[in-house]
Amino acid sequence: MWGGGVASMAQPGTAESGASAPTSGAALASAPTTSPPTTQPASLPASSPVEVEHRWAAIPRVFGRLKASDIGVVINTDDPYSVQVGEYYIKARQIQPAHVLRLSFPVKPALTRSEFGPLYKRIQGAFGPEVQALALAWRFPYAVECNSITGALTLGFDPQLCVKTCAVSRSSPYFGSASVKPFSDYGMRLTMLLAARDVDEAESLIDRGVRSDDTLGRKGAPPVNVHFVTTSDAVRSRRQILFPPPGLVPSFGVDVHLDHTDALRDADRVVIYLTGKERVKALDSVHFVPGALADHLTSFGGMLDDAHGQMSVLSWIDAGVTATYGTTSEPCAHLQKFPHPQALLLFYLSGATAIEAYWKSVRWPQQGLFVGEPLAAPFARN
Repeated sequence: MWGGGVASMAQPGTAESGASAPTSGAALASAPTTSPPTTQPASLPASSPVEVEHRWAAIPRVFGRLKASDIGVVINTDDPYSVQVGEYYIKARQIQPAHVLRLSFPVKPALTRSEFGPLYKRIQGAFGPEVQALALAWRFPYAVECNSITGALTLGFDPQLCVKTCAVSRSSPYFGSASVKPFSDYGMRLTMLLAARDVDEAESLIDRGVRSDDTLGRKGAPPVNVHFVTTSDAVRSRRQILFPPPGLVPSFGVDVHLDHTDALRDADRVVIYLTGKERVKALDSVHFVPGALADHLTSFGGMLDDAHGQMSVLSWIDAGVTATYGTTSEPCAHLQKFPHPQALLLFYLSGATAIEAYWKSVRWPQQGLFVGEPLAAPFARN
């Protein structure tokens, strides 16, 4: 599963979408880095299923991870939720006072580019090179026009994408990388939104992240479960071509399940749950361990106020997940705009934090909203 050098992971729509078995160490390096544009919205009806030969991918070996000393926190003083959640996070992760920025900006779902420009300059100018990532302590804004707030703050606002949101978007140099210093290496301050339905839920989210550190993959402990799900919605289930083989991975204490169902029910000790569906049912019957990651491929999961009848990613947070991902404008069915299942799994198993594993798994993240507790690292060793 671990390859030498930076893995260039195979993309959907290309000739190669798999890799060699874990023992070979071959990375997904031979496939093109982009696929032909897919104009099919992620909200279209199901199409015919595909036959897939599941193989393990390979990622580069990574040494180290982001720590609390690498993180900055941004608080909106005009937003009571932001103030309470931000202060709670500072104490929970013992964030350095010099790494906290308090400022005032509009509390609304989406900023305009003119509103975002001054905010971007203030945030980027407030932190030195030692700050590699940011925890954004608010729910709103979650977008800058068609860009997500996390995409715009990490990569800069892309106005051209708003002309045609289904187009190919900026490629992240951090995708699939061995870097543990994204700002130093790529000029990218990774961002993640500390969003939940209310302050109490946000504090529970933060507590789960802190509690998860260094808890999984220990010798003799019962395994935790990874569920990669193919639903009846074939468009939203296109990630199945990137799933690994099922089975127990004893060295990491995880059991990988490839499920064919519209909703998991009564699943226990779940650490990753990826699916494709407009709305995901029976989440109250799934037991997530602290540090769990989960998301559903659909068009508007990252719209936190009105997901056009689709399920918002906040439903995952409500269900006990520690980090999640969804898009804030119509991405169409480009899989590069959604987390690569094996990248997410393997980087997390390597000891990465939630923010690192999620950002390393999305090649085109401009429209994607990263939500959760950034420093959760259940497979890390202190």
